Amino acid sequence: MSTRRKVEKSYFDREFLESSDARSIRILSEYFHPQQIFRKKQVHDTIVFFGSARAKSPRELRQLKLEPDHDETVMHKLSKYYVDACRLSYKLTKWSKELPHGSRQFLVCTGGGHGIMEAANRGAFLARGRSIGLNIALPMEQTPNKYISHSLNFDFNYFFMRKYWFTYLAKALIVFPGGFGTIDELFELLTLKQTHKLEKPMPIVIFGSEYWKKLINFDTFVEWETISKSDMDYVHFSDTVEDAFDYLTTHLTKLYMADE
Repeated sequence: MSTRRKVEKSYFDREFLESSDARSIRILSEYFHPQQIFRKKQVHDTIVFFGSARAKSPRELRQLKLEPDHDETVMHKLSKYYVDACRLSYKLTKWSKELPHGSRQFLVCTGGGHGIMEAANRGAFLARGRSIGLNIALPMEQTPNKYISHSLNFDFNYFFMRKYWFTYLAKALIVFPGGFGTIDELFELLTLKQTHKLEKPMPIVIFGSEYWKKLINFDTFVEWETISKSDMDYVHFSDTVEDAFDYLTTHLTKLYMADE
């Protein structure tokens, strides 16, 4: 007498789920799973921090044995931005926590890795607030930093789904010095604002004029009329934690809390 072999359900079949045929299911999972968590944890508003994963904390820098081709001055400059990101995140988290009961709560959100991302999650942690990490698996980097709130630590496979969640909940953006990824994220948000595909108001702070204005001559866009002069109103350049904090809290209060 033959016995029937138990057949595994398709949604338990790992080989199928990791195949190209199931790509649409994986994409949908990276939409619906974060959505479920954010609703459950009542996360509606975020302040997003972008910046280099290569910035070291002062402690890491002291312990680091620099290779001969490393510029120690540059490493110390990046380390200062790590400190600034941590301080700004701390102040914004404290401010959000002290808002009247029933008001919006603005959670710090990062890419979940190290460097500036770690600094921002760390600042929120030190302020005893929750923060989000939208991590993504990459060949050389990155692993989630230890300061992300455990229940809000995500691991993405698809960049475009990760970018969706950066943008969908964001009410403000702070961009610290960074590389290709940081520039990509900044200009994508600026493009969405310029084309009115992003209709909600979103103050954007570009932090670190010494870096950004040397890297990108924003005035050239206007000079060559490839953007309108008014497009530059989308961004605010800042060089101090205090200025960035005042700019963001003033605008967030005016835009999202005036009628509460």
